[in-house]
Amino acid sequence: MNALAQDTGKSAVDEMLARSIIDIGIPPCPAILDRFIAETRKDEPDLKRLATIISTDVSLSASLIKTANSPYFGMRQRVRSANEALTVLGLNAASRAIAGIILRNSFPHVPNLERFWDASARIARVSGWLAQQFELKLQPEDAYTYGLFRDCGIPVLLGRFPVYTSILASANQDAVRSFTAIEEETLPSNHAIVGCLLAQSWWLPEEICLAIRNHHDLDALTSETSSLPVMSRRLVATAQLSEHIIQRQLGLSRTQEWIKLGQACMDILGIGEESLETLYEEADQIAAADE
Repeated sequence: MNALAQDTGKSAVDEMLARSIIDIGIPPCPAILDRFIAETRKDEPDLKRLATIISTDVSLSASLIKTANSPYFGMRQRVRSANEALTVLGLNAASRAIAGIILRNSFPHVPNLERFWDASARIARVSGWLAQQFELKLQPEDAYTYGLFRDCGIPVLLGRFPVYTSILASANQDAVRSFTAIEEETLPSNHAIVGCLLAQSWWLPEEICLAIRNHHDLDALTSETSSLPVMSRRLVATAQLSEHIIQRQLGLSRTQEWIKLGQACMDILGIGEESLETLYEEADQIAAADE
């Protein structure tokens, strides 16, 4: 493919992304996150400038400090400023944490999302812990970020389509059909596609975006001819196991996805039933903890 064709193809994708964001109501990347990411991508990012960007939003600054002090990161000394939070977290983990904080604040007009955000936070926390247990070269901060953003298409669709509440209930209860296929029986899209578009427009890494796009696709996870990157499959498997552990331990937000995807996820992670029983016990406190 020549350069002109590549540019034309990229422009078409960009236009499609822009139209989808407008048509479905995907929140565009907030200016403060845009500025932060742009600074982190410089050859020599300025921590003081980054701290200043964060400090312009008092709520965001406070939330970042709270995140840095959470048990998940295990810091010995409590941080007291955005600058300290950036230093102890590192730019990669900090940028993901900031994106997650902003995500939660991006749907003020969608009611009754507290249980959804709490579930996402638990899945993220346990996913980050699981990434530390497996020798898969999976970064805990990537697993944590993916856990936060995996289902971010759901609040978008809840805000756009009043009927989506009943669609979601049906999809959660179906142990046979694909979750996204049930969504597409009524809607022009599904939460995996919408979530992937949001993640792309918010500068998340490609492997995380692809994992969001394919997290209900059994063929993408198992087929030898699948183009889904190995790291994306590991992200999907880790978060699915995380959700399964949380549902089993706490009885929260029951779905049927482990029945459909569980064996594939265990194969990807290289674990059997015996290892699963051990993880149930070890993850108990992490699954139950509140941030």
